[in-house]
Amino acid sequence: MSRRGLLALCLLLTACKRNASAPETGDAGPPEVSAVKPTSANATDSDEPGDSARPVQPLAVCQARGGSPLDAARGYYDSGRFEEALSCAAQAAALEPDLASAHAERGVALAALGRESDAQLAFARALAIDPGDADALLGAAHLYAVQMTSTRERDELGTLYAERGLSQPGTPPELIPHLALVSAMAFNDLGQAEEALARAAIVLAREPGSREALYERALALFELCRFSEAKRAFQGLVDDAERAAHAHQHLGLLLEREGKWKQAQTHFDKARTLAPDDFPTPPLPTEDTFRVDVARAVSELPADMRNDLEGVPVTAEELPAEVDLLANQPPLSPTILGLFRGPPLGAPCDGAETPCRSVVLYRRNLARAVRTPAELREQIRVTLLHEIGHLRGEDDEELAARGLE
Repeated sequence: MSRRGLLALCLLLTACKRNASAPETGDAGPPEVSAVKPTSANATDSDEPGDSARPVQPLAVCQARGGSPLDAARGYYDSGRFEEALSCAAQAAALEPDLASAHAERGVALAALGRESDAQLAFARALAIDPGDADALLGAAHLYAVQMTSTRERDELGTLYAERGLSQPGTPPELIPHLALVSAMAFNDLGQAEEALARAAIVLAREPGSREALYERALALFELCRFSEAKRAFQGLVDDAERAAHAHQHLGLLLEREGKWKQAQTHFDKARTLAPDDFPTPPLPTEDTFRVDVARAVSELPADMRNDLEGVPVTAEELPAEVDLLANQPPLSPTILGLFRGPPLGAPCDGAETPCRSVVLYRRNLARAVRTPAELREQIRVTLLHEIGHLRGEDDEELAARGLE
């Protein structure tokens, strides 16, 4: 199960009730922030072809049992009866077309049923009516940042919705940890670990035992190169059945950086045993073979790029050095595939680097980013193009816009 699948919140049951009632006793804490994978058998990504051509399935008549359709929809949703929740939410929206909360309720029911493109429209309508509707903001944030297949644009949308919900003074207090968790997840996926760490802290201040928030915190600490703290954080998650594989993988990465190769391999093997699809055996070439592959990728570049690399050594290393990672603020990710050192072409050298400019590709990180030797060779090429982009003065946002993220 992938990390995104692992943390795919469905906003189910009491852990994610919208407008949940306060605990009955003063000693009870806030509800635990929970992550549950969607269970609908027909769940699909909204980009699937033919989504709009599905046969029409009329909704059942809402059984509100004397209450309002909107209240009935919420009750059905909180008991996991999503078809009935959708029927009643649809009736509520039909009776009051300008009621944002009714369209938000439709959105969360549609999302739970895996009807993601319909959920997008429902949330868009709710937020067009009321841009501050907290339920719609949480539902849309979760849909884009967690439930749907990850892309930069979706993660950015999820972050925008979650952050809007967090910034509004009128957001119900019980929704704050859920918004903060989704925001932490999206920020981590976007590589903004400082922001992710801050949002995880919001969740943990209200729910110290939230495993989801503890995982996001551990991941952010790792990405910020706070390695000793990250190690302790991941060690605390190895007994968590849902997160053990990811915890072992990161412990392997941390021990590898310490040069403890055998201990690292033990954790990598445990991660692979627990989640073989997520952590397949990497196609790790020998150091000599990797250098040959890098040299071949350089030789196959267009002539103008080879000219730009004149006098710029392209080397192969095992892992990024800590000094390189910490040269940036915030630090670079320990899992970077390559690095350009020095000023861009045309800028003067300050004498701090010898040589002035250089490119390095990391064998172990590249091998873990792919599944086959052919994919590795392609990733070497793409990583090289990315670093040449930096050599030419492009930043990460510009490179991402060109598909060289």
